[in-house]
Amino acid sequence: MFRNLRRALCVAVAALLLPLAAGAQAVEAAAGAGYWHTSGRQILDSAGQPVRIAGINWFGFETADNVVHGLWSRDYKSMIDQMKSLGYNTLRIPYSDDILKSGTAPTGIDFSGGKNADLQGLGSLGVLDRIVAYAGQGGLKVILDRHRPDAAGQSALWYTAAVPESTWIANLKALAARYRGQDTVIGIDLHNEPHDPACWGCGDTATDWRLAAERAGNAVLSVNPDLLILVEGVQTFNGVSGWWGGNLMGVAQYPVRLDVPGRLVYSAHDYATSVAQQSWFSDPSFPANMPGVWDKYWGYLFKQNIAPVWLGEFGTTLASTVDQRWLAALVDYLRPTSTYGGDSFHWTFWSWNPNSGDTGGILKDDWQTVDTVKDGYLASIKAPGFPAGGGGGGDDGGSTASCSATYTISSDWGGGFNADVKVTNTGTTALSSWKVTWAWSGAQRVTSMWNASYTQSGGTVTAVNAAYNGTVAPGTSTSFGFGAAPGGAGAPAVSCTAT
Repeated sequence: MFRNLRRALCVAVAALLLPLAAGAQAVEAAAGAGYWHTSGRQILDSAGQPVRIAGINWFGFETADNVVHGLWSRDYKSMIDQMKSLGYNTLRIPYSDDILKSGTAPTGIDFSGGKNADLQGLGSLGVLDRIVAYAGQGGLKVILDRHRPDAAGQSALWYTAAVPESTWIANLKALAARYRGQDTVIGIDLHNEPHDPACWGCGDTATDWRLAAERAGNAVLSVNPDLLILVEGVQTFNGVSGWWGGNLMGVAQYPVRLDVPGRLVYSAHDYATSVAQQSWFSDPSFPANMPGVWDKYWGYLFKQNIAPVWLGEFGTTLASTVDQRWLAALVDYLRPTSTYGGDSFHWTFWSWNPNSGDTGGILKDDWQTVDTVKDGYLASIKAPGFPAGGGGGGDDGGSTASCSATYTISSDWGGGFNADVKVTNTGTTALSSWKVTWAWSGAQRVTSMWNASYTQSGGTVTAVNAAYNGTVAPGTSTSFGFGAAPGGAGAPAVSCTAT
Protein backbone atom coordinates (compact mmCIF):
# COMPACT_ATOMS: atom_id res chain seq x y z
CA MET A 1 0.00 0.00 0.00
CA PHE A 2 1.10 3.61 -0.45
CA ARG A 3 2.78 4.21 2.85
CA ASN A 4 5.85 3.52 4.89
CA LEU A 5 5.57 1.50 8.06
CA ARG A 6 4.51 3.98 10.68
CA ARG A 7 2.92 4.01 14.10
CA ALA A 8 1.21 0.86 15.40
CA LEU A 9 -2.34 1.52 16.55
CA CYS A 10 -4.14 -0.75 18.97
CA VAL A 11 -7.93 -0.67 18.61
CA ALA A 12 -10.87 -2.36 20.24
CA VAL A 13 -14.08 -2.03 18.24
CA ALA A 14 -17.41 -3.80 18.76
CA ALA A 15 -18.98 -5.42 15.67
CA LEU A 16 -21.21 -8.27 14.67
CA LEU A 17 -19.46 -11.32 13.25
CA LEU A 18 -20.75 -12.25 9.83
CA PRO A 19 -21.24 -16.01 9.50
CA LEU A 20 -19.56 -18.04 6.81
CA ALA A 21 -22.07 -20.43 5.33
CA ALA A 22 -20.99 -24.03 5.66
CA GLY A 23 -23.06 -24.90 2.62
CA ALA A 24 -20.83 -22.87 0.32
CA GLN A 25 -17.77 -24.65 1.69
CA ALA A 26 -19.30 -28.04 0.98
CA VAL A 27 -20.17 -27.06 -2.59
CA GLU A 28 -16.71 -25.70 -3.44
CA ALA A 29 -14.49 -27.86 -1.25
CA ALA A 30 -12.93 -29.72 -4.18
CA ALA A 31 -12.37 -26.63 -6.35
CA GLY A 32 -8.98 -25.07 -6.92
CA ALA A 33 -6.86 -27.86 -8.40
CA GLY A 34 -4.04 -27.09 -10.78
CA TYR A 35 -3.35 -23.83 -12.54
CA TRP A 36 -6.16 -21.38 -13.05
CA HIS A 37 -7.55 -19.45 -15.98
CA THR A 38 -10.25 -16.87 -16.55
CA SER A 39 -13.59 -16.91 -18.32
CA GLY A 40 -15.44 -13.63 -18.40
CA ARG A 41 -15.52 -12.31 -14.84
CA GLN A 42 -14.71 -15.62 -13.19
CA ILE A 43 -11.50 -17.45 -12.33
CA LEU A 44 -11.72 -21.19 -12.98
CA ASP A 45 -9.49 -24.05 -11.86
CA SER A 46 -7.96 -26.68 -14.13
CA ALA A 47 -11.25 -28.60 -14.14
CA GLY A 48 -13.31 -25.53 -15.01
CA GLN A 49 -14.75 -25.03 -11.53
CA PRO A 50 -15.12 -21.44 -10.26
CA VAL A 51 -12.78 -20.46 -7.44
CA ARG A 52 -12.67 -17.48 -5.13
CA ILE A 53 -9.48 -15.86 -3.89
CA ALA A 54 -10.16 -14.94 -0.25
CA GLY A 55 -6.81 -14.20 1.24
CA ILE A 56 -4.38 -12.13 3.24
CA ASN A 57 -1.26 -10.01 2.63
CA TRP A 58 1.86 -11.04 4.56
CA PHE A 59 4.51 -8.41 3.98
CA GLY A 60 8.22 -8.08 4.72
CA PHE A 61 10.10 -9.40 1.69
CA GLU A 62 9.81 -5.87 0.24
CA THR A 63 11.56 -4.32 3.26
CA ALA A 64 15.19 -4.26 4.36
CA ASP A 65 14.52 -7.47 6.33
CA ASN A 66 14.17 -9.31 2.99
CA VAL A 67 11.72 -11.77 4.56
CA VAL A 68 8.14 -11.85 5.80
CA HIS A 69 7.77 -10.15 9.16
CA GLY A 70 6.97 -11.86 12.40
CA LEU A 71 9.53 -14.63 12.13
CA TRP A 72 11.36 -12.82 14.92
CA SER A 73 8.44 -13.99 17.08
CA ARG A 74 7.03 -17.20 15.63
CA ASP A 75 7.68 -20.17 13.40
CA TYR A 76 6.54 -19.54 9.84
CA LYS A 77 4.62 -22.82 9.69
CA SER A 78 2.58 -21.93 12.76
CA MET A 79 1.54 -18.66 11.16
CA ILE A 80 0.54 -20.30 7.90
CA ASP A 81 -1.42 -22.90 9.86
CA GLN A 82 -3.19 -20.09 11.71
CA MET A 83 -4.06 -18.30 8.48
CA LYS A 84 -5.57 -21.48 7.15
CA SER A 85 -7.51 -22.10 10.36
CA LEU A 86 -9.06 -18.63 10.07
CA GLY A 87 -10.34 -19.39 6.59
CA TYR A 88 -7.90 -17.52 4.37
CA ASN A 89 -7.11 -19.48 1.23
CA THR A 90 -4.49 -17.35 -0.54
CA LEU A 91 -1.31 -15.49 0.41
CA ARG A 92 -0.27 -12.33 -1.38
CA ILE A 93 3.44 -11.97 -0.70
CA PRO A 94 4.98 -8.56 -1.49
CA TYR A 95 8.66 -8.47 -2.44
CA SER A 96 11.24 -6.06 -3.80
CA ASP A 97 13.75 -6.81 -6.53
CA ASP A 98 16.44 -6.80 -3.86
CA ILE A 99 15.61 -10.40 -2.95
CA LEU A 100 16.72 -11.50 -6.42
CA LYS A 101 20.20 -10.04 -5.96
CA SER A 102 22.92 -12.60 -5.37
CA GLY A 103 23.65 -13.14 -1.71
CA THR A 104 20.53 -11.43 -0.34
CA ALA A 105 19.87 -12.90 3.09
CA PRO A 106 16.93 -12.45 5.47
CA THR A 107 17.33 -10.79 8.85
CA GLY A 108 15.30 -10.94 12.02
CA ILE A 109 14.47 -14.65 12.11
CA ASP A 110 14.36 -16.33 15.52
CA PHE A 111 15.73 -19.88 15.49
CA SER A 112 15.56 -20.42 19.26
CA GLY A 113 13.55 -23.32 20.64
CA GLY A 114 13.44 -25.01 17.24
CA LYS A 115 11.55 -22.17 15.54
CA ASN A 116 12.09 -21.82 11.79
CA ALA A 117 14.70 -24.58 11.93
CA ASP A 118 14.54 -25.41 8.24
CA LEU A 119 15.19 -21.77 7.26
CA GLN A 120 18.69 -21.67 8.76
CA GLY A 121 21.36 -20.93 6.20
CA LEU A 122 18.88 -20.00 3.46
CA GLY A 123 18.90 -16.84 1.40
CA SER A 124 15.71 -14.86 0.93
CA LEU A 125 14.64 -16.82 -2.14
CA GLY A 126 15.24 -20.07 -0.29
CA VAL A 127 12.96 -18.89 2.50
CA LEU A 128 10.34 -17.91 -0.05
CA ASP A 129 10.60 -21.42 -1.49
CA ARG A 130 9.88 -22.90 1.93
CA ILE A 131 6.87 -20.64 2.49
CA VAL A 132 5.44 -21.48 -0.92
CA ALA A 133 5.94 -25.21 -0.36
CA TYR A 134 4.34 -25.25 3.08
CA ALA A 135 1.45 -23.04 2.01
CA GLY A 136 0.70 -25.38 -0.88
CA GLN A 137 0.78 -28.44 1.34
CA GLY A 138 -1.87 -26.78 3.48
CA GLY A 139 -4.15 -25.98 0.56
CA LEU A 140 -3.27 -22.30 0.21
CA LYS A 141 -2.39 -20.60 -3.07
CA VAL A 142 0.23 -17.87 -3.43
CA ILE A 143 0.32 -14.64 -5.45
CA LEU A 144 3.71 -12.95 -5.72
CA ASP A 145 3.50 -9.15 -5.62
CA ARG A 146 6.33 -7.08 -7.04
CA HIS A 147 5.79 -4.37 -4.46
CA ARG A 148 8.87 -2.16 -4.85
CA PRO A 149 11.95 -1.92 -7.08
CA ASP A 150 14.09 -1.99 -3.93
CA ALA A 151 13.60 -1.95 -0.18
CA ALA A 152 13.97 1.83 0.04
CA GLY A 153 10.33 2.53 -0.76
CA GLN A 154 7.42 2.52 -3.17
CA SER A 155 7.88 3.97 -6.67
CA ALA A 156 5.30 5.70 -8.84
CA LEU A 157 6.49 3.94 -11.98
CA TRP A 158 7.53 0.33 -12.46
CA TYR A 159 11.17 1.34 -12.89
CA THR A 160 13.72 3.69 -11.34
CA ALA A 161 17.19 4.85 -12.27
CA ALA A 162 18.62 2.08 -10.09
CA VAL A 163 16.18 -0.61 -11.26
CA PRO A 164 15.42 -0.16 -14.97
CA GLU A 165 12.55 -1.81 -16.81
CA SER A 166 14.91 -4.47 -18.15
CA THR A 167 15.74 -5.58 -14.59
CA TRP A 168 12.07 -5.56 -13.59
CA ILE A 169 11.15 -7.82 -16.49
CA ALA A 170 14.17 -10.10 -16.08
CA ASN A 171 13.32 -10.62 -12.42
CA LEU A 172 9.65 -11.29 -13.14
CA LYS A 173 10.72 -13.94 -15.66
CA ALA A 174 13.16 -15.43 -13.16
CA LEU A 175 10.43 -15.89 -10.56
CA ALA A 176 8.01 -17.24 -13.16
CA ALA A 177 10.61 -19.81 -14.20
CA ARG A 178 11.54 -20.62 -10.59
CA TYR A 179 8.00 -21.72 -9.78
CA ARG A 180 7.12 -23.21 -13.15
CA GLY A 181 5.36 -26.50 -12.50
CA GLN A 182 4.53 -25.54 -8.90
CA ASP A 183 0.88 -24.59 -9.12
CA THR A 184 0.77 -23.29 -5.58
CA VAL A 185 1.99 -20.05 -7.19
CA ILE A 186 -0.98 -19.09 -9.33
CA GLY A 187 0.04 -15.64 -10.46
CA ILE A 188 2.19 -12.52 -10.28
CA ASP A 189 1.01 -9.00 -9.46
CA LEU A 190 3.29 -7.12 -11.84
CA HIS A 191 3.81 -3.90 -9.85
CA ASN A 192 2.24 -2.44 -6.75
CA GLU A 193 0.23 0.79 -6.90
CA PRO A 194 1.35 2.66 -10.02
CA HIS A 195 0.51 6.33 -9.50
CA ASP A 196 1.05 9.78 -11.00
CA PRO A 197 2.78 10.28 -13.38
CA ALA A 198 1.83 6.74 -14.42
CA CYS A 199 -0.96 6.92 -16.98
CA TRP A 200 -3.31 4.45 -18.66
CA GLY A 201 -3.63 4.55 -22.43
CA CYS A 202 -1.64 7.76 -22.98
CA GLY A 203 0.74 6.00 -25.37
CA ASP A 204 3.98 7.25 -23.79
CA THR A 205 6.09 4.14 -23.25
CA ALA A 206 7.89 5.82 -20.35
CA THR A 207 4.69 6.37 -18.33
CA ASP A 208 1.88 4.28 -19.87
CA TRP A 209 1.34 1.55 -17.30
CA ARG A 210 -1.06 -0.36 -19.54
CA LEU A 211 1.64 -0.79 -22.21
CA ALA A 212 4.26 -1.71 -19.60
CA ALA A 213 1.92 -4.33 -18.12
CA GLU A 214 1.55 -5.86 -21.57
CA ARG A 215 5.32 -6.03 -22.04
CA ALA A 216 5.89 -7.56 -18.63
CA GLY A 217 2.87 -9.84 -18.70
CA ASN A 218 3.81 -11.33 -22.03
CA ALA A 219 7.41 -11.79 -20.87
CA VAL A 220 6.18 -13.75 -17.83
CA LEU A 221 3.89 -15.88 -19.98
CA SER A 222 6.74 -16.63 -22.38
CA VAL A 223 8.45 -18.66 -19.63
CA ASN A 224 5.41 -19.79 -17.62
CA PRO A 225 2.21 -19.62 -19.68
CA ASP A 226 0.08 -21.09 -16.88
CA LEU A 227 0.31 -18.09 -14.55
CA LEU A 228 -2.36 -15.47 -13.99
CA ILE A 229 -1.18 -11.95 -14.76
CA LEU A 230 -2.57 -9.51 -12.21
CA VAL A 231 -2.58 -5.88 -13.33
CA GLU A 232 -3.33 -3.02 -10.97
CA GLY A 233 -4.81 0.30 -11.96
CA VAL A 234 -3.25 3.76 -11.79
CA GLN A 235 -4.10 6.85 -9.76
CA THR A 236 -5.53 9.19 -12.40
CA PHE A 237 -7.40 8.66 -15.68
CA ASN A 238 -8.81 11.54 -17.73
CA GLY A 239 -8.39 13.87 -14.79
CA VAL A 240 -10.24 11.64 -12.32
CA SER A 241 -8.06 10.52 -9.41
CA GLY A 242 -8.46 7.82 -6.78
CA TRP A 243 -6.32 5.49 -4.69
CA TRP A 244 -2.87 4.59 -5.92
CA GLY A 245 -3.34 1.53 -8.13
CA GLY A 246 -7.10 1.75 -7.65
CA ASN A 247 -8.22 3.47 -10.84
CA LEU A 248 -9.14 1.03 -13.62
CA MET A 249 -11.44 3.40 -15.51
CA GLY A 250 -9.15 3.30 -18.53
CA VAL A 251 -9.60 -0.42 -19.13
CA ALA A 252 -12.94 0.17 -20.90
CA GLN A 253 -11.12 2.05 -23.68
CA TYR A 254 -7.66 0.54 -23.37
CA PRO A 255 -7.74 -3.11 -22.22
CA VAL A 256 -4.53 -4.99 -21.48
CA ARG A 257 -3.67 -7.35 -24.35
CA LEU A 258 -1.83 -10.56 -23.52
CA ASP A 259 -0.50 -13.21 -25.88
CA VAL A 260 -2.07 -16.05 -23.88
CA PRO A 261 -5.85 -15.80 -23.50
CA GLY A 262 -7.56 -16.41 -20.18
CA ARG A 263 -4.71 -15.19 -17.97
CA LEU A 264 -5.63 -11.56 -17.18
CA VAL A 265 -7.02 -10.41 -13.83
CA TYR A 266 -7.42 -6.72 -13.00
CA SER A 267 -6.56 -5.59 -9.50
CA ALA A 268 -7.59 -2.54 -7.46
CA HIS A 269 -6.74 -1.21 -4.00
CA ASP A 270 -9.19 0.58 -1.72
CA TYR A 271 -8.74 2.02 1.76
CA ALA A 272 -10.48 3.84 4.58
CA THR A 273 -9.80 7.10 6.40
CA SER A 274 -7.09 5.60 8.62
CA VAL A 275 -4.94 5.64 5.45
CA ALA A 276 -6.13 8.89 3.82
CA GLN A 277 -9.21 11.04 3.34
CA GLN A 278 -11.15 10.91 0.09
CA SER A 279 -14.05 13.09 -1.01
CA TRP A 280 -16.55 10.26 -0.91
CA PHE A 281 -16.15 9.77 2.83
CA SER A 282 -17.69 13.20 3.45
CA ASP A 283 -20.57 12.74 1.00
CA PRO A 284 -23.87 13.27 2.87
CA SER A 285 -25.11 9.93 1.49
CA PHE A 286 -22.12 7.93 2.80
CA PRO A 287 -21.95 4.91 2.86
CA ALA A 288 -24.82 4.49 0.39
CA ASN A 289 -22.67 6.29 -2.21
CA MET A 290 -19.85 3.78 -2.04
CA PRO A 291 -21.15 1.11 -4.47
CA GLY A 292 -21.33 3.82 -7.14
CA VAL A 293 -17.74 4.87 -6.37
CA TRP A 294 -16.50 1.29 -6.59
CA ASP A 295 -18.51 0.69 -9.79
CA LYS A 296 -16.85 3.70 -11.43
CA TYR A 297 -13.27 2.86 -10.57
CA TRP A 298 -13.15 -0.94 -10.89
CA GLY A 299 -16.41 -2.77 -10.17
CA TYR A 300 -17.79 -2.23 -13.67
CA LEU A 301 -15.25 -4.70 -15.05
CA PHE A 302 -16.87 -7.47 -13.03
CA LYS A 303 -20.45 -6.32 -13.48
CA GLN A 304 -20.06 -6.05 -17.26
CA ASN A 305 -18.38 -9.49 -17.42
CA ILE A 306 -15.19 -7.98 -18.86
CA ALA A 307 -12.70 -9.70 -16.56
CA PRO A 308 -12.21 -10.94 -13.00
CA VAL A 309 -11.47 -8.23 -10.43
CA TRP A 310 -9.23 -8.81 -7.43
CA LEU A 311 -9.15 -6.30 -4.59
CA GLY A 312 -5.51 -6.92 -3.79
CA GLU A 313 -5.40 -4.59 -0.81
CA PHE A 314 -7.96 -3.06 1.52
CA GLY A 315 -7.68 -2.37 5.22
CA THR A 316 -8.30 -0.08 8.16
CA THR A 317 -7.60 0.27 11.86
CA LEU A 318 -11.38 0.39 12.39
CA ALA A 319 -10.73 3.21 14.85
CA SER A 320 -13.47 5.49 13.46
CA THR A 321 -17.16 4.95 12.84
CA VAL A 322 -16.62 6.02 9.22
CA ASP A 323 -14.10 3.22 8.72
CA GLN A 324 -16.38 0.66 10.32
CA ARG A 325 -19.23 1.64 8.01
CA TRP A 326 -16.88 1.64 5.01
CA LEU A 327 -15.67 -1.91 5.69
CA ALA A 328 -19.19 -3.23 6.25
CA ALA A 329 -20.33 -1.68 2.95
CA LEU A 330 -17.30 -2.99 1.06
CA VAL A 331 -17.75 -6.53 2.33
CA ASP A 332 -21.37 -6.44 1.19
CA TYR A 333 -20.29 -5.12 -2.22
CA LEU A 334 -17.75 -7.92 -2.66
CA ARG A 335 -20.66 -10.43 -2.54
CA PRO A 336 -21.13 -13.09 0.16
CA THR A 337 -19.76 -16.51 -0.67
CA SER A 338 -22.86 -18.28 0.62
CA THR A 339 -24.94 -16.60 -2.11
CA TYR A 340 -22.56 -16.26 -5.04
CA GLY A 341 -19.75 -18.78 -4.53
CA GLY A 342 -16.91 -18.19 -6.97
CA ASP A 343 -18.95 -15.73 -9.04
CA SER A 344 -17.64 -12.92 -6.88
CA PHE A 345 -14.93 -10.33 -6.49
CA HIS A 346 -11.60 -11.73 -5.31
CA TRP A 347 -9.66 -10.21 -2.42
CA THR A 348 -6.62 -10.26 -0.14
CA PHE A 349 -6.91 -8.17 3.01
CA TRP A 350 -4.15 -5.82 4.18
CA SER A 351 -2.69 -7.25 6.31
CA TRP A 352 -1.72 -10.24 8.40
CA ASN A 353 0.98 -8.11 10.00
CA PRO A 354 0.11 -5.96 13.01
CA ASN A 355 2.99 -3.59 12.19
CA SER A 356 1.21 -1.80 9.35
CA GLY A 357 0.88 1.57 11.03
CA ASP A 358 -2.15 2.98 9.23
CA THR A 359 -4.21 -0.21 9.11
CA GLY A 360 -2.96 -2.64 11.75
CA GLY A 361 -3.48 -6.31 10.98
CA ILE A 362 -5.47 -9.44 11.60
CA LEU A 363 -2.90 -10.25 14.28
CA LYS A 364 -2.46 -7.98 17.27
CA ASP A 365 0.88 -6.61 18.38
CA ASP A 366 1.94 -9.83 20.09
CA TRP A 367 1.93 -11.59 16.70
CA GLN A 368 -0.29 -14.29 18.21
CA THR A 369 -3.71 -12.93 19.15
CA VAL A 370 -6.33 -12.54 16.43
CA ASP A 371 -8.26 -9.29 16.15
CA THR A 372 -11.57 -11.12 16.08
CA VAL A 373 -13.54 -7.96 15.36
CA LYS A 374 -11.59 -7.16 12.20
CA ASP A 375 -11.45 -10.81 11.15
CA GLY A 376 -15.17 -11.09 11.80
CA TYR A 377 -16.04 -8.44 9.23
CA LEU A 378 -14.52 -10.70 6.57
CA ALA A 379 -16.32 -13.88 7.55
CA SER A 380 -19.09 -13.75 4.95
CA ILE A 381 -16.64 -13.37 2.05
CA LYS A 382 -14.17 -16.05 3.07
CA ALA A 383 -14.10 -19.13 0.87
CA PRO A 384 -12.94 -22.74 1.00
CA GLY A 385 -9.31 -23.73 0.80
CA PHE A 386 -7.87 -25.67 -2.08
CA PRO A 387 -6.52 -29.20 -2.56
CA ALA A 388 -3.38 -29.82 -0.52
CA GLY A 389 -0.14 -30.04 -2.41
CA GLY A 390 -0.97 -27.12 -4.62
CA GLY A 391 -3.44 -28.81 -6.93
CA GLY A 392 -2.83 -30.48 -10.26
CA GLY A 393 -2.44 -29.94 -13.95
CA GLY A 394 -2.89 -32.43 -16.77
CA ASP A 395 -1.78 -36.03 -17.23
CA ASP A 396 1.83 -36.82 -17.98
CA GLY A 397 1.03 -40.27 -19.29
CA GLY A 398 1.39 -43.79 -17.89
CA SER A 399 -1.29 -46.34 -17.07
CA THR A 400 -0.29 -47.17 -13.51
CA ALA A 401 0.79 -45.30 -10.43
CA SER A 402 4.29 -43.97 -11.03
CA CYS A 403 6.40 -41.04 -9.94
CA SER A 404 9.63 -39.19 -10.55
CA ALA A 405 11.81 -37.09 -8.27
CA THR A 406 14.17 -34.17 -8.75
CA TYR A 407 16.86 -33.22 -6.23
CA THR A 408 18.00 -29.60 -5.93
CA ILE A 409 20.60 -28.16 -3.54
CA SER A 410 19.25 -24.88 -2.18
CA SER A 411 22.33 -23.88 -0.17
CA ASP A 412 25.76 -25.28 0.63
CA TRP A 413 28.06 -23.64 3.17
CA GLY A 414 30.80 -26.29 3.22
CA GLY A 415 30.08 -27.64 6.67
CA GLY A 416 26.58 -28.67 5.58
CA PHE A 417 23.87 -28.10 3.00
CA ASN A 418 20.12 -28.00 2.46
CA ALA A 419 18.32 -29.67 -0.42
CA ASP A 420 14.80 -29.94 -1.78
CA VAL A 421 13.26 -32.97 -3.47
CA LYS A 422 10.21 -32.59 -5.70
CA VAL A 423 8.02 -35.68 -6.18
CA THR A 424 5.81 -35.70 -9.29
CA ASN A 425 3.04 -38.16 -10.15
CA THR A 426 3.89 -39.21 -13.72
CA GLY A 427 1.05 -41.71 -14.05
CA THR A 428 -2.69 -41.48 -14.61
CA THR A 429 -3.84 -42.69 -11.20
CA ALA A 430 -3.37 -40.96 -7.88
CA LEU A 431 -0.46 -41.91 -5.66
CA SER A 432 -1.47 -42.97 -2.18
CA SER A 433 2.14 -43.00 -0.94
CA TRP A 434 5.65 -42.70 -2.33
CA LYS A 435 9.28 -43.49 -1.57
CA VAL A 436 12.39 -41.67 -2.81
CA THR A 437 15.89 -43.15 -2.69
CA TRP A 438 19.38 -41.85 -3.44
CA ALA A 439 22.96 -42.71 -2.54
CA TRP A 440 25.85 -40.39 -1.68
CA SER A 441 29.36 -41.50 -2.48
CA GLY A 442 30.84 -39.51 0.39
CA ALA A 443 30.30 -39.33 4.16
CA GLN A 444 27.13 -37.23 4.07
CA ARG A 445 24.49 -37.84 6.74
CA VAL A 446 20.99 -36.41 6.96
CA THR A 447 20.71 -34.15 10.00
CA SER A 448 17.04 -33.18 9.67
CA MET A 449 14.18 -33.72 7.26
CA TRP A 450 10.82 -31.97 6.85
CA ASN A 451 7.66 -33.16 5.09
CA ALA A 452 8.98 -36.72 4.95
CA SER A 453 10.61 -39.33 7.20
CA TYR A 454 13.80 -41.19 6.39
CA THR A 455 16.17 -44.01 7.07
CA GLN A 456 19.87 -44.04 6.15
CA SER A 457 22.19 -46.98 5.72
CA GLY A 458 25.72 -45.98 4.78
CA GLY A 459 25.35 -43.46 1.98
CA THR A 460 21.89 -44.69 0.94
CA VAL A 461 18.90 -42.62 2.05
CA THR A 462 15.26 -43.64 1.75
CA ALA A 463 12.61 -40.99 2.32
CA VAL A 464 8.89 -41.76 2.57
CA ASN A 465 5.96 -39.36 2.57
CA ALA A 466 4.42 -37.79 5.65
CA ALA A 467 0.80 -38.58 6.51
CA TYR A 468 -0.47 -35.40 4.85
CA ASN A 469 1.40 -35.44 1.51
CA GLY A 470 1.32 -39.05 0.39
CA THR A 471 -1.69 -38.54 -1.89
CA VAL A 472 -0.59 -36.91 -5.14
CA ALA A 473 -2.97 -36.46 -8.07
CA PRO A 474 -1.85 -37.30 -11.61
CA GLY A 475 0.38 -34.61 -13.06
CA THR A 476 0.86 -32.85 -9.74
CA SER A 477 3.74 -32.59 -7.32
CA THR A 478 4.65 -32.39 -3.68
CA SER A 479 8.02 -31.82 -2.07
CA PHE A 480 10.17 -32.37 0.97
CA GLY A 481 13.48 -31.02 2.14
CA PHE A 482 16.37 -31.88 4.38
CA GLY A 483 19.59 -30.71 5.89
CA ALA A 484 22.76 -32.81 5.75
CA ALA A 485 26.49 -32.60 6.42
CA PRO A 486 29.17 -32.19 5.28
CA GLY A 487 28.66 -30.07 2.19
CA GLY A 488 30.06 -30.53 -1.27
CA ALA A 489 28.11 -33.67 -2.09
CA GLY A 490 26.60 -32.52 -5.38
CA ALA A 491 23.23 -33.80 -6.53
CA PRO A 492 23.02 -37.61 -6.79
CA ALA A 493 20.65 -39.55 -8.99
CA VAL A 494 17.31 -40.16 -7.28
CA SER A 495 14.58 -42.72 -7.84
CA CYS A 496 10.90 -42.56 -6.93
CA THR A 497 8.62 -45.50 -6.27
CA ALA A 498 4.85 -45.47 -5.88
CA THR A 499 4.05 -47.56 -2.80
